[in-house]
Amino acid sequence: MLVVEGLQVEVGGKLILKGVDLEVGTGETHVLLGPNGGGKTTLLMAVMGMPRYRVIKGAVYFKGKDITALTPDARARLGIGMMFQKPPAVRGVKLREIAQTVASVREAAHPPAPSLEGIAERLNLSEHLDRELNYGFSGGELKRSEMFQLLCQAPELVLLDEPESGVDLDNVALIGEAINDLLGKRGKIKERKASGLIVTHTGHILRYVNADRGHILIDGKIACHGNPRDLFEEVQKHGYGRCESCR
Repeated sequence: MLVVEGLQVEVGGKLILKGVDLEVGTGETHVLLGPNGGGKTTLLMAVMGMPRYRVIKGAVYFKGKDITALTPDARARLGIGMMFQKPPAVRGVKLREIAQTVASVREAAHPPAPSLEGIAERLNLSEHLDRELNYGFSGGELKRSEMFQLLCQAPELVLLDEPESGVDLDNVALIGEAINDLLGKRGKIKERKASGLIVTHTGHILRYVNADRGHILIDGKIACHGNPRDLFEEVQKHGYGRCESCR
C-alpha cells in the first residue's frame, strides 16, 4: 500500500528526515514512536505532500504509483487521508460543509459513505455540524472533528498524528473505536482494505487500536522495528537510549 524509500526531507532549510525506509502493506496498521523532534510528524506530512516538507531525496509510493511530486489534493483523491495534530480553526466554513467536500474526493469506485449525520451522531458531534470548523472546539472535539472528516472520506491509507493528544480517556476510547472501524480492524489482515500509519507519543492509543507493527524514529532515521506494544514497554522502562544503540 505505502512504500517510502530513502526519504530525506527538509523543513525550513533544516534536514529532518535522513533516509527513511518504510513499507506498510494493505490492511496493516503501523505505529511510529520516537522522541520529540525525531521526525515522526515530518514523515506523515511528507507522505501527505504538504508543501513545507520538501523531499530532497528518495520517493513515496502509494499502491505502486510514485506520488512524490503530487499535491495533497491529488493524494487525497487517490485515497490518502490525514488527521493533523493541530488542525486549524476556520471562520466562515461549517463542519458540515468541509465534511461534504472531503466526502466528494472519494473516487466513484468506492462504495458510498454512511450519512454525515450518522457519523456525527456516533462521534457526539451532531450539535457541531453547523458550527464553524474547529472554532472554539475543545481538545477532544478537535480530534473527533478530524476523525469525523476521515470517516466521511474513508481513505485507503490513514495517517494519524497523535490521535490521543490532549484528549481525555473517554474520548480516546471513542476515537480508538472509530479508528478500528475506519481501518477494518475487526477482521483478518487479508480481509482488510485500509492501512494506517499512527504517530503516538503517549502510547495510550495502543490500548484501543490493534496495531500490527511498530517503528522507532530517532534523529530522522528508523532505529528499531517490532511489536508496537513490546517497543512501547521497552521505551517506558529504558527510554530511547537502547534504540539509539540499535542503529
